[in-house]
Amino acid sequence: MTPITTASSRVAPPAGDDGGMTEEHPAPDDPYIWLEEVEDERALDWARARNAEAFAELAESQRFRDLKAEILEALDADDRIPYVVRRGEHLYNFWRDADHPRGLWRRTTLDSYRTAEPAWQVILDVDALAEEEGESWVWQGATVLRPGHRRALVELSRGGADAAVVRELDLVEPGFVPDGFGLPEAKSDVDWIDADHIFVGTDFGPGSLTTSGYPRVVKRWRRGTPLADAEVVFEGKPEDVAAYAHHDPTEGFERDFVGRAPDFFTSEEFLLRPDGSLEKIDVPGDASVSVHRDWLLIRLRTPWSVAGAEYPAGALLVARFDDYLAGDRDLALLLEPDEHRSLRGYTWTRHHLILATLTDVKTELEVLTPGEGWGRAPLPGVPELGVADVVDTDPDHTDEYFLDSQSFVEPATLRRGEVGAGVEVLRRAPARFDATGIDVRQHVTTSRDGTRVPYFVVGPGHSDGTDGPRRPDHPAPTLLTGYGGFEVSLLPSYSAIVGRGWLARGGTYAVANIRGGGEYGPRWHQAAMRENRPRAYEDFAAVARDLVARGITAPERLGVQGGSNGGLLVGVMLTTNPELFGAAVCQVPLLDMHRYHRLLAGASWMAEYGDPDDPGDWAYLRTWSPYHRLDGRRAYPPVLFVTSTRDDRVHPGHARKMTAKMADLGLDVRYYENIEGGHGGAADNEQAALMWALALEFLWQRLG
Repeated sequence: MTPITTASSRVAPPAGDDGGMTEEHPAPDDPYIWLEEVEDERALDWARARNAEAFAELAESQRFRDLKAEILEALDADDRIPYVVRRGEHLYNFWRDADHPRGLWRRTTLDSYRTAEPAWQVILDVDALAEEEGESWVWQGATVLRPGHRRALVELSRGGADAAVVRELDLVEPGFVPDGFGLPEAKSDVDWIDADHIFVGTDFGPGSLTTSGYPRVVKRWRRGTPLADAEVVFEGKPEDVAAYAHHDPTEGFERDFVGRAPDFFTSEEFLLRPDGSLEKIDVPGDASVSVHRDWLLIRLRTPWSVAGAEYPAGALLVARFDDYLAGDRDLALLLEPDEHRSLRGYTWTRHHLILATLTDVKTELEVLTPGEGWGRAPLPGVPELGVADVVDTDPDHTDEYFLDSQSFVEPATLRRGEVGAGVEVLRRAPARFDATGIDVRQHVTTSRDGTRVPYFVVGPGHSDGTDGPRRPDHPAPTLLTGYGGFEVSLLPSYSAIVGRGWLARGGTYAVANIRGGGEYGPRWHQAAMRENRPRAYEDFAAVARDLVARGITAPERLGVQGGSNGGLLVGVMLTTNPELFGAAVCQVPLLDMHRYHRLLAGASWMAEYGDPDDPGDWAYLRTWSPYHRLDGRRAYPPVLFVTSTRDDRVHPGHARKMTAKMADLGLDVRYYENIEGGHGGAADNEQAALMWALALEFLWQRLG
């Protein structure tokens, strides 16, 4: 399911490695640095040995086998909702099940999709392709040619890594196009211009990548010509995160755009004229922009003063695109955030703008109609409870939208509507666990600096309307999760894995909406960036303490789980507040904050965390870097680290080195490394079920 937000950032491996040492800034001694050699046999042998130990401890019980079987059954279930996106006359879906673990890319029509058993046309069978070519292909997505929708640029990775090959696929007579557009394995960026031209950024050779490892050079490539002869249209700077290009094929508004991202949160974008000249879209560097037909949308991350007007951080502004380029700064304010309300995202239909907002972590959707005054109305079909997301729209032709809604205890419902017309229910997912007696409540606690921090609790309720354990003398085993970074919001969602593996077995589940996330817009995120990062950790610790103070759980029965930046959160909790938790599951984590920027994609995250090579930044990073805070004299809760050899975003060396260091200190630690899976940790449902069953069995052993 794709979110309503307008764009996503990609990160990549840095080029080169000098060991992170300078005379002014020596690196701490690191006897485990050899574990950073991802595919070195010594390191792999170490990982295999740790895997065997984890399996012997966690995978031999009947409960583990039951957990894995129940999770896999839910992931492979035939009655799941096949979410679709419209591309011309067809609705496309990517589907995995027990018979197709790598997946099918397929399509149908709306009329057929409305039936109980749609007639699907398979466009690409990834399992068959993997078997034919002897490669562990994992689907990474497709870019379909507009208009016409006759061709697609398909991305496939080996084992689930971010790096992928690109191949051109015929959608009329399905099959790869002989001598079509194609790229070898790399972290590439491609977009159609027309049937015979594409924009391409990839590894063209020395100097073509940024220090973050992503394309620095963008070219226009004509069909039938060598890639080496493609015309350079834009170049970023070596220290940028990436350079990129995009073609807008909207009839009557055909335009080309190029740009560069100096860091994760800033960009510089240009209109690329037919003569090759560039015209800058003059907005604040940390604002994001998008163009639809006549309209330019500007989303602010910091306050902006322009043409005598003041606009706050988090505001959404609109102007006529051509007028804006000509110097007119007549802006309309479409959303003004406040203490409780923030912009979550937006998407266009043919004639309307659908706006998604959060009010105290509850979603609202409304329809805006362009023109003088920009009319506003609620989006039809949005349920009162739960979270609603616009899955897809048809901005080229109609005002159609597909709307998904769900909650922690309510399975998903997929609706289709047209602005100004009716709404129909297309699919309802069946319940995957028994939610009888399970309540959902939102609480607010106070962090160390007085900030109010909300969180959700899902678990058994009391007849008097309060929440907590079934018996006061037997606190509930509780699993607390969070993220707290990159302006990512954690919202209520239905999880068969959490439901079957935790809630239905009597556990309580809690989700913390800490600073660093996007629940209250840019201000909430920026409050925990760089030197202010500890605010996120203080918020999370406050939630843990509040769960105990309310009688919901006790420290020895409270587990913590998180992945990626959430894995860093778990690592910090483990090493700064170990007394708050009874067990920890740390997945695909960052942990070594001295070398993170030199490992794979880490260089692109320095705007979030800081630069360890800057003595001033390292002075605060070292105070919470989990790898460096480990102390053999302290007591820590038992921990399970989980990662993937094929994760080329967050280096598996983080989890490897932390595990080795903890083991040598005699601490209670175990480790599992999946060979495939990329940053998601698993390349198919079987692997996902295994990984989650290991984590849940570990938690039940320690907390249950």
